[in-house]
Amino acid sequence: VPSPFAAEAHACLQAIQLGIHLGLESVIIEGDSMTTIKKCSSENPDKSVIGAIIRDIHRQKEHFQRAVFQYTPKSANLLAHTLAYESLKKGEEFYLDGHLPYLVRRVLEMRRQRNPD
Repeated sequence: VPSPFAAEAHACLQAIQLGIHLGLESVIIEGDSMTTIKKCSSENPDKSVIGAIIRDIHRQKEHFQRAVFQYTPKSANLLAHTLAYESLKKGEEFYLDGHLPYLVRRVLEMRRQRNPD
């Protein structure tokens, strides 16, 4: 994925695909890119560099009775930010299936030690 902007759109697409795979009737997908969330929520055609991904999202969200895209500031979702950052850095995909990947647990613990509550 060439940029954080495209990574956020791709993450939304993967979330939609996961919801379909799990057989969910409704999904709420959160992201920290206001632009991407607006594009996913809008019914207007998108001609930006992520337009193809947005079109895929629009087509696939029809599988749900309800699909909501919601902006969540990065500061409010450290886990998602860490997953996205490490995924881009390592060129790997992470999925949360009942547990956190070791690398993400380690990064979160290091951040907690630096910035205790």
